[in-house]
Amino acid sequence: MNETLHFAINTGTLIGIFLFGFLAFVLAMFLTPVYTTIAYRKQWWKKARTESWSGGSAAVYSKLHAAKHLRNIPTMAGLIFVVVILLVTLTGNLTRGETWLPLAGMAGAAVIGLIDDIMNIRGNSKIAGMRSTVKFGLYSLVALVGGWWFWSKLDVTTVYIPGLEHVYIGAFVIALFWLVVVATANSVNISDGLDGLAGGLLASSFATYAVICMVEGKYSLAAFCLTVVGALLSYTWFNIFPARFFMGDVGAFALGTALGIIAMQTDTVYVLPVIGAVYVMETASVIINRLSRKLRNGKKVFLSSPIHHHFEALGWPEPKVTMRFWILGQVAGVTGLLIFLVGRFS
Repeated sequence: MNETLHFAINTGTLIGIFLFGFLAFVLAMFLTPVYTTIAYRKQWWKKARTESWSGGSAAVYSKLHAAKHLRNIPTMAGLIFVVVILLVTLTGNLTRGETWLPLAGMAGAAVIGLIDDIMNIRGNSKIAGMRSTVKFGLYSLVALVGGWWFWSKLDVTTVYIPGLEHVYIGAFVIALFWLVVVATANSVNISDGLDGLAGGLLASSFATYAVICMVEGKYSLAAFCLTVVGALLSYTWFNIFPARFFMGDVGAFALGTALGIIAMQTDTVYVLPVIGAVYVMETASVIINRLSRKLRNGKKVFLSSPIHHHFEALGWPEPKVTMRFWILGQVAGVTGLLIFLVGRFS
């Protein structure tokens, strides 16, 4: 589709969009001490996993993070930004065509993640939480319901592919929606493994999509993206090394779900793997190590997976890995934005 770029947005709308992000940041900073007080009093300590993502014992991970797990660090801090995003969006930015679906998807995924985190706190299993098959089934249910709404209520039946324009796929858009949302949610969760890592990466991804939404004229969705960014910046302030708390599945799956939904709503599935290149790299490292273990008698390609642990095992300090991955995430965001602009308006 050849289009001429007419990116015109009045000052009042632009200020309003950024105000949502600022409000979310301030509210999250205000709620953080409340959460911290309760979390430390109730001892919501995250239990270390003893089974690796790629299968087998997580020996390398346990060795790298032995000191971290000697001090008690609470999980479920994702509750802070989930509550903030819900409050800000429900009170000032709820629209049926743009923000209802990512907000509902985020909330549904957050509930499942919260249950998983509670099981982590109270349980003592090797996987430290809900069984992966149960978790996958529940998240799939959220994605399928969202996909049905996307197709049935928002009347979306096509997908944009550069060079082929808008390709009609009918009800198969539900299956695509499921694939994108579940894959993104799991990839984000896998990337949440170092202090500050997921918060910084997600802030870059949602900031990129805020620009895409503004270019497409989806201003409510752009405001939603910046609401997420504002809340995440507050979270990351406290989560950078040494972390005061972790977001937990309640945060990682909630925002991963929302990110996948926004990619579907902006019709930019083709560019999501570029914007989320670090998530793709992290997930690919887990898959490669798992296959290598099965096909090469337990031998691994990476010292530990996801790949951020591999670099730790090579001797990189945790903050160095985190900040370099942040840079990769920012470069990926800009690259994805450029591909989007060229694909839509060249």
